[in-house]
Amino acid sequence: MPISPFKSAVRKLNAEKRKWGLAMSQHTPRRVNRWFKWLAPGLFVKRWLLISSVGISLLILGLAIWVKLTPIYRIGGFVSQTIEKLSQFFPSYISGPVLFFGGLFFVLWGQSRTMNAITEVLQPESNEELVDVLLAHRRLNRGPKIVVIGGGTGLSTLLRGLKLYSANITAIVTVADDGGSSGRLRREIGVLPPGDIRNCIASLADEEKLLTELFQYRFEAGDGLVGHSFGNLFLTAMTAITGDLEQAIAASSKVLAVRGKVLPSTLTDVSLWARLSDGRLIEGESNITGAGGKIEEIGCRPENPIALPAAIRAIEEAEYIIIGPGSLYTSVIPNLLVPDIRAAIAGADVPRIYVCNIMTQPGETDDYTVSDHLSAIDAISEYRLFDAVLVQRTPPSPESLKHYAQENCHPVFLDRETVGAMGCRIVIANVMSENEETGRVRHDPHRLARVLLRWYGGQ
Repeated sequence: MPISPFKSAVRKLNAEKRKWGLAMSQHTPRRVNRWFKWLAPGLFVKRWLLISSVGISLLILGLAIWVKLTPIYRIGGFVSQTIEKLSQFFPSYISGPVLFFGGLFFVLWGQSRTMNAITEVLQPESNEELVDVLLAHRRLNRGPKIVVIGGGTGLSTLLRGLKLYSANITAIVTVADDGGSSGRLRREIGVLPPGDIRNCIASLADEEKLLTELFQYRFEAGDGLVGHSFGNLFLTAMTAITGDLEQAIAASSKVLAVRGKVLPSTLTDVSLWARLSDGRLIEGESNITGAGGKIEEIGCRPENPIALPAAIRAIEEAEYIIIGPGSLYTSVIPNLLVPDIRAAIAGADVPRIYVCNIMTQPGETDDYTVSDHLSAIDAISEYRLFDAVLVQRTPPSPESLKHYAQENCHPVFLDRETVGAMGCRIVIANVMSENEETGRVRHDPHRLARVLLRWYGGQ
């Protein structure tokens, strides 16, 4: 969707400022560069430095009057005589700048040492300077408001890359999962499935590696604990404490310093159903992919679940909407089965893009092309939900293709003419990472985020 020339000019100006900042950091000494960082726009430090200087001057003046160093003009006379004598030895164009920059140096030095002392208390184990933390915080808070819709590992992978560009991210996640640990908790305790939400929280956390290991840890012993992940149990306990899943996610996000928000698309206890081409009606998300047939129709019970109000607000306030990646019928479409979610996306006058999967998925998207993915989404919506589709440029290696062929998986073919006839723009880029040991391919979080932000910036 076209963006005004003014916004485009502002983005280009910001890009040039970032390039200038990078060039400065490469050609200035580390300590000097660190001092100048405190004068960077957006830190709200310069005003406090000025106020501190005025305060010091008033403090000295007030103290002089208080101890009755009167008449006060004697101090002024002493200063003026001193300056006059100095000017006899050093010209004003030398002594003036020396004294000015000397005073500035001491002010900055004192402020810097103060900040270092604060840093040692607030970040005792961090090697990162406080000014760098503040700069990063300001930069991320100025990032675009991005809404990402999906579920499964695809969504958490994307979030891992996007959080480096913006802190204004909202992930809207499906709650239709009924398999594994999530399914057991859903059946035994009656909570909404926390699995996909757990993955997204771990991906958006600042201490991602440690939290991912903690949240993804699965118990291997203990009656009733075997197979459960710690993150699922944590969210289930928080749901019981706070009263609902939305509050549990918000509380967990504060505790875990999550960068952004994670929201369920609905708080309704929904279950998926699919009608296959052979007439079978399959109930339950975990049973659909294992049914071994072509999906002709998909829906949920109850019909037309109520959307979470916070999710609708996030879409209405978004500056950029990303749909996918993830399993088409069991991760992406379940969110779109909520009518208000569909309507909000369709009514959003912002760039909207669908990230297509790299490989087909057995039992779900066998032999699907890119246009087949788009048609499946269009079939459940009376509106066009996105303006463009992102497609992987190059196929996986021959070794990976052989590995996937044994599972009846193949790269999703880009039928360019059909997609173009559907009125959808095509964005082609290399956003894939390949594991040489297992032969598995996934979206690379950093490449994917970089391409998506570049496309957004060009709108």
